[in-house]
Amino acid sequence: MADSSMDIVSNFDKQEVANAVTAAAKEVANRYDFKNVGASIELSGESIAIQANSEERALAVLDVLQTWLVKRKVSLKHLDVPEAGPRLSGKEYKLDVALKQGISQENAKKVNKLIRDEGPKGVKSQIQGDELRVSSKSRDDLQAVQRMLTAADLDVALQFTNYR
Repeated sequence: MADSSMDIVSNFDKQEVANAVTAAAKEVANRYDFKNVGASIELSGESIAIQANSEERALAVLDVLQTWLVKRKVSLKHLDVPEAGPRLSGKEYKLDVALKQGISQENAKKVNKLIRDEGPKGVKSQIQGDELRVSSKSRDDLQAVQRMLTAADLDVALQFTNYR
């Protein structure tokens, strides 16, 4: 019998992110507490630009965005929020939130080590660019790896694809 395999990736649906940003922009435009604060949010390429006239308002717009992303079932682990917070640019506070996609080499090594150390015996994993390929003779072992990685608190959102 041939080996069963699956790929572990970290991707998000760009359309769902665009929908969440559009919904958040509408909410920011209509909410009373955002009136006359110059608050705005827009998607520009692989990042989301947030503007407001105070640091607190910029963070509140980020909170609205995060709420809409959760409603759209997009993991917040895909957001790369700067630790420094909003930066002052003229009279406005700006916050550029990058969108992370793919598994970094460092995180791939962590996942690989976790599979080797705590996963079922006979499961092989290898890093292929920004994804991992996991193979085993038993599909049950692959499902056990899925459960283990879902329960693990990793700093990257994982999806399981190409399950064969």
